[in-house]
Amino acid sequence: MSLNQTIESIYRSHSRRVLATLIRLLGDFDRAEEALHDAFAAAAQQWTAETIPANPYAWLVSAGRFRAIDHIRRRTRFDASRSDIADSLYPQGEAMETSEHEEIEDDMLRLIFTCCHPLVPAEARMAMALREVCGLTTEEIAHAFLTPAPTVAQRIVRAKNRIRAAHIPYEVPGKTELPERLAQVLHVIYLVFNEGYSASSGSAIVRADLAAEAIRLGRLLLQLLPDPEVEGLLAIMLLQDSRRLARTDTSGNLVLLVDQDRALWDRSQIREGLMLSARAMAAESVGSYALQAAIAAEHARAVTADDIDWRQLVMLYDLLLTATPSPVIELNRSVAVSIRDGPAAALSIVDGLLQEERMARYHLTHAAKADFLRQIGRLDEARQSYEIALSLCQQAPEQAFLRKRLAELDEAARR
Repeated sequence: MSLNQTIESIYRSHSRRVLATLIRLLGDFDRAEEALHDAFAAAAQQWTAETIPANPYAWLVSAGRFRAIDHIRRRTRFDASRSDIADSLYPQGEAMETSEHEEIEDDMLRLIFTCCHPLVPAEARMAMALREVCGLTTEEIAHAFLTPAPTVAQRIVRAKNRIRAAHIPYEVPGKTELPERLAQVLHVIYLVFNEGYSASSGSAIVRADLAAEAIRLGRLLLQLLPDPEVEGLLAIMLLQDSRRLARTDTSGNLVLLVDQDRALWDRSQIREGLMLSARAMAAESVGSYALQAAIAAEHARAVTADDIDWRQLVMLYDLLLTATPSPVIELNRSVAVSIRDGPAAALSIVDGLLQEERMARYHLTHAAKADFLRQIGRLDEARQSYEIALSLCQQAPEQAFLRKRLAELDEAARR
């Protein structure tokens, strides 16, 4: 691996944690983002293949902080009243304020709680979190939320301005405040995991670094606040991540859940996930994450795809829709319905979902419709739906899968 490739790999795996710590140290999102880029620019200039630091994270945090302080000193050198502003950013002088392991581990969670603060506009919280925690581009976030990119960009700018103007603290709230802030934070961690489990765009279906970070944050949150919904979320992430190695073949092609080699599933993650799921479902009040974990658990417990209890899955989806009405959940339910009741019943569900503008722009809605149409023999209509899905899809493995489906239809038509 070349030096540039190594730095790119370190950027993918470390940049969001570096940014989170720089925000804590510098107290400003924009200043921290500038410092992050300065730190990696310095790495590209100073590192060689032989001198890559043993702890790149600490090196990058230190380099970014020093560059930021240097910039501030130069900007304020003619203003005596602000001559100490750079030093005030870091009251302990030149020593790094990351000596405590727990401090480092908490920075990502601090960042999520800051993005989800009640004073941040509700519509901006998720976009802000995905931008800062996942490092997604504005266009990727817009695609994920099926929202125009300029709208997402404006929301992120407004969120940063509100954080700055309201002096929102960069901290994990005390235990008395945690419960009322929990739902938003769980949602963000789930979005981080989903982006890692199934990347919204790019050449790979999985971003293992993001999935692992979401699981780590879930564990940390469970330590801070033992709660059935936190257990449910952690269970979902463990059970779904257990299938990571089986989700693509050796060529990187997508493998559907029912076709996966279950010998590749991580049994230790499954055992832990099943235990957490059982605890979440045994709680006095069962929430949406507990129900989603129960759905994942049904798949994890089955020895083969034929052993899956699809009636139980549909029942769990019905409960989940009652707890959390969502067209995406309804779309997932349609797959279970197609196996329990047949593709025609599932097709009617998807046709209803396509009446919603948001779902009509979602490639998986059209892909599901195409699958159901193919199963009942309406091949020309299936081809049209696969083509629409392909035009909306931004992820290379899914695009390849959809092209394969289209090729299979062409082959069937020639018979």
